[in-house]
Amino acid sequence: MNTKQKELVKATVPVLKSNGTDLTKHFYTRMFKHNPELKNIFNMGNQASGKQQNALAGAVLAYAENIENPEVLINALKSIGNKHVSLNITPEQYDIVGLHLISSIKEVLGEAASPELIEAWIEAYNELAQVMISIEDEIYQSTLSKNGGWKGWREFIIAEIVEESTEIKSFYLKPKDEKAIANYLPGQFISIKTFIPSLGHEQPRQYSLSSAFSPDHYRISVKKEKNKDLPDGMVSNTLHQKNIGDEIWVSAPAGIFYADPNSEDPLVLISGGIGATPLLSMLETQKKTLQNNTIIWLHSCRDEKVHAFSDHIEDLNRNNSWLTTHIFYETVDRDSETIKKGRIDLHKMKEEILIDKAKYYICGPEAFIKAQYNSLIELGIGKENILYEEFGPQLLHLN
Repeated sequence: MNTKQKELVKATVPVLKSNGTDLTKHFYTRMFKHNPELKNIFNMGNQASGKQQNALAGAVLAYAENIENPEVLINALKSIGNKHVSLNITPEQYDIVGLHLISSIKEVLGEAASPELIEAWIEAYNELAQVMISIEDEIYQSTLSKNGGWKGWREFIIAEIVEESTEIKSFYLKPKDEKAIANYLPGQFISIKTFIPSLGHEQPRQYSLSSAFSPDHYRISVKKEKNKDLPDGMVSNTLHQKNIGDEIWVSAPAGIFYADPNSEDPLVLISGGIGATPLLSMLETQKKTLQNNTIIWLHSCRDEKVHAFSDHIEDLNRNNSWLTTHIFYETVDRDSETIKKGRIDLHKMKEEILIDKAKYYICGPEAFIKAQYNSLIELGIGKENILYEEFGPQLLHLN
């Protein structure tokens, strides 16, 4: 891009701030009308809730604001790239997205979309697309180089189903071809894809791997969402209706939220609800590698009935001196030395969690992450030592 084109893109920032979501809503409506096959790839629950439109609007705005130095967005781009790899996104699909995005800019801006502005955005999009394709190709190649690695979708069998709480089930997935599967770092996720009869097409979802790596299976633990008739609950409800022996499509592990199993740094794990799943993988990997790092885990959920893996974690806590857990229930049915009533307040826990050289991992709902992140910053923890995993589209930009 030349200097004039960059200035033209930057000049659209005020419009993107005030009307960015209108643009992205128009874009998705247009794209799904002309390319309905993409409904098999995009999360239609996030479309229905508006989260995907908001996330794209934020991403387009961030790119326009940083058009002169897009390298500052590299961590966000790598996160998006990992998500794209888990969905088997191809370079050809970037052409489709680019066509509808540029057309949407023309249609939404109307007379304000001069030929020079459109040309500038075409150049901007093409440059971004090439960056993303390069990032994703590197991830694809890295995965293929692993023992048991693969690209795209692979058929797995549900080998075991375990009820972990009143709303969470674990699914043990084994490859149908009985060949090796790729290793992963604790905290990473896989995508699964299954047909949703009520929608009439397939839907993918990302689920954190909830155990240390085992060479013969993957384990995911899925919360059954209450809104079973809305797109954001259809996949979890469909999974909860599946049986042992059913087949499901799975992508190779991906993600930038993980703990280095070879690091000796202390870990402070902070989770809300189903956000415990990637942190449990970190905990079990820690036990498996015998690193004996100090780990402090704070977990919050509604009550004992919905608390998944409670017995397992209590057993780990009791038998490993390197682990200390603090459990918070909004509703407490019985008195317990290990259960605290209420929600996590990191300021009240600062003596337990402020540890030299510690890394802090947060996972849970958007509001939960933001609250815990801000508390850690107020307590003097550097941003570089705080990592978080946001389920769904990337709406938070805290680092």
